Amino acid sequence: MSGVAGYPPEFAERYRAEGYWRGEVLGDLLRPWNQSDRIAVVDPAARRWSYAELDRQADRFAAGLARLGIERGDRIVVQLPNIAAFVAVSVGCYRLGAIPVYGLPGHRRREISYLAEVSAAVGLVVADEYQGFSYTDLAREVQKEASSVRHVIVVGEPAEFLGFDDVLAEPVPMQGPDPSAVAFFLLSGGTTGLPKLIPRTHDDYAYQLRASAAATGTDQHGCYLASLPIAHNAALGCPGLLGTLAVGGKVVLPRNPSPDVVFDLLETERVTLTTLMPPMVQVWREAREFFDVDMSRLVIQVGSAHMSPDLAGSIMTEMGARLTHWFGMAEGLLTYTRLDDPYDVVIGTQGRPMAAADEIKVVDETDAEVARGEVGELLTRGPYTIRGYYRAGEVNSRAFTTDGFLRTGDLVRITPDGNMVVEGRLKDVINKGGEKIVAAELEDVLGLHPAFRQVVVVGVPHELMGEVPCVFAVCDGAAPSLPEVRAFLTSHGVAPYKLPDRVEAVTALPRTTVGKIDKQRLRAEFITKAGSGPNRT
Repeated sequence: MSGVAGYPPEFAERYRAEGYWRGEVLGDLLRPWNQSDRIAVVDPAARRWSYAELDRQADRFAAGLARLGIERGDRIVVQLPNIAAFVAVSVGCYRLGAIPVYGLPGHRRREISYLAEVSAAVGLVVADEYQGFSYTDLAREVQKEASSVRHVIVVGEPAEFLGFDDVLAEPVPMQGPDPSAVAFFLLSGGTTGLPKLIPRTHDDYAYQLRASAAATGTDQHGCYLASLPIAHNAALGCPGLLGTLAVGGKVVLPRNPSPDVVFDLLETERVTLTTLMPPMVQVWREAREFFDVDMSRLVIQVGSAHMSPDLAGSIMTEMGARLTHWFGMAEGLLTYTRLDDPYDVVIGTQGRPMAAADEIKVVDETDAEVARGEVGELLTRGPYTIRGYYRAGEVNSRAFTTDGFLRTGDLVRITPDGNMVVEGRLKDVINKGGEKIVAAELEDVLGLHPAFRQVVVVGVPHELMGEVPCVFAVCDGAAPSLPEVRAFLTSHGVAPYKLPDRVEAVTALPRTTVGKIDKQRLRAEFITKAGSGPNRT
C-alpha cells in the first residue's frame, strides 16, 4: 500500500480536486446537529438519544479512552449488537482517532481472537449478553489468546471488566485524526475463512455517506431502520446509521427485523428507509397479510444476495413500498437502481455505479475486457474503493491489478442500457441469505472429525436463503448426524451462522479431469436428487 491509505498520490489529489474528498472527519459529521433536541437514535428496548445527548456521550467516551492511555491509531475490536452504545462508541473512536475493528454479533472466539491478533488491538468492546450468549465469557477467552488486548469494556454488567458508564469522562480538548487516515476496519470473508481487514478512511467513507444518502432521498426528515447488524457496511454507511445521522435524520435500532418487532416501528417512528436481505423480504411479504401496516413512505434497499424478479416486484406491487436494488461490497463500489428507474430495471438489475469516478471493467480469465452483454469478472477502482487489505501483502498481489483495480470475484454482465446484472461468484463462497460462508474454513475443521475420511462443503439451493452449506462426506462407518456435525464445529469455535444445513454421506467424491473434487457435479446431483423427491433443504 502506498500514498494515502493505499491511494496513489495522483488519485488522492484528483479525488480532492473533484470534490469527492472534502477533508471531513467522520466524528464531526454529527456536530452541525448537536445543539438540537432532534432525536438521533431510538433504541426501542432502552432509550432515545437526541443529537445533543449523543454528541456528549461520544465526547465523553473519547475522553475516557484517552484517560485509559488509548491514542490515535490504536485499534479497538468493537463487537456490539444494534444498541445505542454502538453509536457513541463508534463516534467517540472517530473523534479520538482510535480505529474500531468491527466484529459481528455472530462471531465467536475464532474470529474475534483473530481480529484482535491481526490488528494488534489494545481494546475490546462487547455487550454483556445478547440472545443468550455471554460476551464476557468470550472476552475472557480472547484475552488469553490476544496478549495485546489490555482493556475490555462491557456495555451492561461488566463482571471483572470496565463498564461502559465507568469509562465515560468529562470531555477535554483533543486533536482529531487526519481525514486521510484510516477511520475503521470492516471485514471481508475472502477465501481463507477468516476475515481480511478493510481499511476505510474518513475521506472516502464521508463521500460514501453523502452520496448514498442522496441516492435514497435521505435527509433531515428521514428515518432509517437498521434491519441488519450495524457493523455491516450496508447498515453502517449505505447510507445506514452514519449516513442518516450525517444529514440530521433519525436511526431506529430494533433487536431483530421480524415483522412482529418492526412493523409497529415502521409507523410509530415514520420509517422512510431500511435495508433487507431477500430472505427477510420474503418474511415481510408473507407477514404483510396479518399486519395492517402502511409502507407507502418506505424505501427498501436490497442487495448482496440474489433476489428473484417475482420477489423484487412484490415489494412494490404487494407491500406498497419502493425498491432500490443494490450491489455493494465493504471494499467500496456501490451500484444501485435509481428511484425513478423503469420497473424492469429495478427488479432485474443492480443498477449503475454511484460515483462518476467509479471505474469498472468486466474481464475474462486473461483480464481482457469482454463485449457488453457478456459475462465476466468485475474489476473496479474509485474514490471509495480500497487499494489494499490491511497487512495482507500476498493477498493484495492477487486481489488487485498492477494499476489498482480490485478483482471483486463477482461475475457480472452489463446490459445495453448500462445497468449491471450480477450472475454469480468466482470463488468458493456460499452466500446464505447475504451472509458469506467460506467452504474451505468448514472443510478445514471438519477434516479433524474422526468419522470423515474425505469431506467437502458445497452451497446447495434453498428456496428462502438462496443457498445453504451442505457437507458431502466419505465416512469410516456410520455418518454423523447433522446435530452432531454442528456440535463438532461449534466446539471448534465456528460461528453459528456458518453451520451447515445438510449432511450427505457419499461413497466417493467425484473428480474433474485434472483430479480436483468436482463440486459443481455434487451440486447438480443434489439438485436432481432433491427434485425427484421431497424438498430436502
